[in-house]
Amino acid sequence: MAFDIDMIKKVYAQYGERIAAARKVVNRPLTLTEKILYTHLWDGNATQGYERGASYVDFAPDRVAMQDATAQMALLQFMQAGRSRVAVPSTVHCDHLIRAKEGAEKDLAVATTESKEVFDFLASVSNKYGIGFWKPGAGIIHQVVLENYAFPGGMMIGTDSHTVNAGGLGMLAIGVGGADACDVMAGLPWELKFPKLIGVKLTGKLNGWTAPKDVILKVAGILTVKGGTGCIVEYFGEGAQSMSCTGKGTICNMGAEIGATTSTFGYDESMERYLRATNRADVADAANAVKEHLTADPEVYADPESYFDQVVEINLSELEPHLNGPFTPDLATPVSKMKEEAAKNGWPLKVEWGLIGSCTNSSYEDLSRAASVAKQAIEKGLVTKAEFGINPGSEQVRYTAERDGLLDTFTDLDATIFTNACGPCIGMWARVGAEKAEKNTIVHSFNRNFAKRADGNPNTYAFVASPELVAAIAISGDLSFNPITDTLVNNKGEAVKLDPPSGDELPQKGFDVEDPGYQAPAEDGSNVVVAVSPTSDRLQLLDPFPAWEGTDVTGLKLLIKAKGKCTTDHISMAGPWLKYRGHLDNISNNLLIGAVNFFNEQTDSVKNQLTNEYGPVPATQRDYKAAGIGSIVVGDENYGEGSSREHAAMEPRHLGVRAVLVKSFARIHETNLKKQGMLALTFVDKDDYNKILEDDTFDIVGLTEFAPNKPLTLVIHHADGSVDEIQVNHSYNEQQIGWFRAGGALNIIRQSQASA
Repeated sequence: MAFDIDMIKKVYAQYGERIAAARKVVNRPLTLTEKILYTHLWDGNATQGYERGASYVDFAPDRVAMQDATAQMALLQFMQAGRSRVAVPSTVHCDHLIRAKEGAEKDLAVATTESKEVFDFLASVSNKYGIGFWKPGAGIIHQVVLENYAFPGGMMIGTDSHTVNAGGLGMLAIGVGGADACDVMAGLPWELKFPKLIGVKLTGKLNGWTAPKDVILKVAGILTVKGGTGCIVEYFGEGAQSMSCTGKGTICNMGAEIGATTSTFGYDESMERYLRATNRADVADAANAVKEHLTADPEVYADPESYFDQVVEINLSELEPHLNGPFTPDLATPVSKMKEEAAKNGWPLKVEWGLIGSCTNSSYEDLSRAASVAKQAIEKGLVTKAEFGINPGSEQVRYTAERDGLLDTFTDLDATIFTNACGPCIGMWARVGAEKAEKNTIVHSFNRNFAKRADGNPNTYAFVASPELVAAIAISGDLSFNPITDTLVNNKGEAVKLDPPSGDELPQKGFDVEDPGYQAPAEDGSNVVVAVSPTSDRLQLLDPFPAWEGTDVTGLKLLIKAKGKCTTDHISMAGPWLKYRGHLDNISNNLLIGAVNFFNEQTDSVKNQLTNEYGPVPATQRDYKAAGIGSIVVGDENYGEGSSREHAAMEPRHLGVRAVLVKSFARIHETNLKKQGMLALTFVDKDDYNKILEDDTFDIVGLTEFAPNKPLTLVIHHADGSVDEIQVNHSYNEQQIGWFRAGGALNIIRQSQASA
């Protein structure tokens, strides 16, 4: 039986009435996305239609999911909300704090010792407040959610940008910062700007070496890393129905890489099969009873251009396997073009590692298809030229794959089986030799490949591909190897060719597991004590941020003018810094250390205007804070792309940065800045970015009349005595302006609970 089945049935019970109300106010057929949004309005039945890309709307998500790195800050905030129990079903998953090094058994033991304080904290907080807890080794959050919690037509938020993976089961699952999760767990509405809609029509059918991963790699190449910003992507067509549920999850998962709010598919037979295979027949039966509501109205898919803001069409029968990268997940190269592209760009052809796993591609089907390639290699006398690593997605997947011989096939090919955890995908990889910073190439089935992302080496050229293509390229050791056309030389000197992969969508003998790693919370957590040592370097209780002083903000120094791509990895690195995710002051020592300074083309080197010397970004900002001086961060396009990590907003807030001014924001990061009481501003004229000089001082004028749709003025005082005044935009509504004035959204929750 499924978790929270009564909640799911309650959601379905109101579907018909709420969709009828929505159809009445919108006065046209509805997309699946609109059906889910309108059935989850905080105020119940729709009484008005909302403008896409403009209307801020309050929603009532069905559940919350958190991974261990982000859950720490989310729950530290929730502990101050004044509630005895979470208001909606919520879970914590321990998957980020386990480093891949020697293999699952040793690595898990090391992690449970090194991070015992954090795991104990998360377990006790979960136990106290009614939160389901998944222990270290239980699996990667998004695979575990797909197996246990996702349901068609539901709405979920999660403190990880790849929460969107659950779209593979027909949900609207959206990545948020911990402050948003705190709101929902505290029983408050969740605010989202009503998204625009992108429809992706899939025709034909995948064949040969092409996999679901190639669909999203192709889409990323079309839409780029910011093409989905402010949009939900809805996939449909015969091609969509021909794919597995976990394949759909892969596509939705990497929707985060195009900046999409989320992605989803309509309910179909593959989802029903997956629900039944994962012991959720009761959910499948409930979904079948309302299945006409769990996909778009027929008129929508018959004439998509009339209902979506943008339509993309992809013929799966003609789609070619892709490799995306390096350094950005939207640089899409068909495998047949890789040799010439690598030569043209100087990409190293020798592949050092092939890695399969992550929340994107670690399902049973993924392992099954990759294992079929590995088995062929063994039978044909081939060995891997690159090192090979596997991260199963969950203990259920791992146990079943071991039972069915898939893991033995990988180890027979000298692969290392890592823990059921994120590992190299998020920089939790103790890669031997990475510290030498040598130029090298790796291929992986992960979702992101930003510089330093996997191993901390800025010269690692990482390419994203399907698990089966990763396996083939690891065997060949050659980035330009095309398994469709190329041959390899075996141990007998023979030229052999790999056949297209094959695999099982679901295990033929069913899933099995001895201990999935789940801990249910106490029925009454009132006597559970959550202790945080005041001397801990891993955990730190939060103090409220100060409220706005009620005046314009003047005398701000420039902390950094970031050049080019500045993702949340650049703002708040992961890898070894993950251990400080529960300690705001300690993790603030990584603030913007990966961002490139426009003025000297270096990272972690900015001019300190108090000393006129160059130094690390965090140390410089701490000097400004100690002197009572605020600062401003200036950035380029799509600033804050990537992870949902709110630390990228909390760190500058904690250290005294007052505003972030950029050409454009990624959605989650902009929201996180607002939630923490920061000013998130954009240039009215993007060329004004060029007016920002290294020794500038700034005033932000107009805050006493801060209002929606009313620009602010930035006064730029140059060192030579000259002054520029420019207009800067913002997207704050009245509620968000309230967050700014209060010093952060959490301060408002505190105030409301104190007066309750």
